[in-house]
Amino acid sequence: SDGATDLGIQQAYVALRAPYGNGVDFKVGVFDTIIGYEVFDAGGNPNYTRSYGYTIEPTTHTGVLASYQVNDYIAASAGIANTYGPTINDRAFGSATADKAESYKTYMGSVALTAPEDWGFLSGSTLYAGVVSGFSNGVGENITSVYVGTAASTPIQGLVVGTAHDWQLLHDNPPGGGGKYAYAHGLYLSFQASEKLSLHGRAEYAKFSPASVGTVYSGVNNEVMALTGTVQYDLWQNVLSRLEVRWDHQLSGAGDSFGGEFPDGPDQKNHVIIAGNIIY
Repeated sequence: SDGATDLGIQQAYVALRAPYGNGVDFKVGVFDTIIGYEVFDAGGNPNYTRSYGYTIEPTTHTGVLASYQVNDYIAASAGIANTYGPTINDRAFGSATADKAESYKTYMGSVALTAPEDWGFLSGSTLYAGVVSGFSNGVGENITSVYVGTAASTPIQGLVVGTAHDWQLLHDNPPGGGGKYAYAHGLYLSFQASEKLSLHGRAEYAKFSPASVGTVYSGVNNEVMALTGTVQYDLWQNVLSRLEVRWDHQLSGAGDSFGGEFPDGPDQKNHVIIAGNIIY
């Protein structure tokens, strides 16, 4: 795609299953990334706005992904894709930003651990870790993303605590020098107050390398934090409504990170959002 189309494809893959052991499931085509606490579909996330961690993760890949359920408590996946980026059938070979070998690919893997039933209130809690590494035509560099996340039940009925940790390193032929990086850490609280009412909170801390070493994180070349609170009410079946308040604050760094208008750019160190959201 050249960006001029009105139609976008999120996932388009052939699902296959090999009768090996417990069965190996394959996706061949375009599929969602295997890392991250939040997902592409907004309705599947606890908050309306996206986290900083989500912004530094890949989104979709074109390739092959194999998944295997070892037992009730361990699952793993591994895959090969054309590139790190989301463009369908993108290539590192003969690209506008680099001329890698035609065999140059992006590699990914993950493992998920689930707490057994005899762990008391922690039963069903999960620990997930994954890595994606390969070339991105969007920035003209190799990118490695590492993710570790948890979702844990608590002794309080209806309360779930989640954590998300993202690290991203840009390397290999970076314009202007190496060392571009980003990392983000998030804490999630979700409480099911009633059948239709739920409350969600998110606290974040993120740090991005200075924009002086490249333009990848231009405008967000600082240390930031954010607090988000969301009230969700399921109006009726398949329809949910949200009211959300979010505060972003720049902790350190040159310049400002938020607000402003083109071409002057950001002019604030604090930013507050109040948003309403209805999803069908």
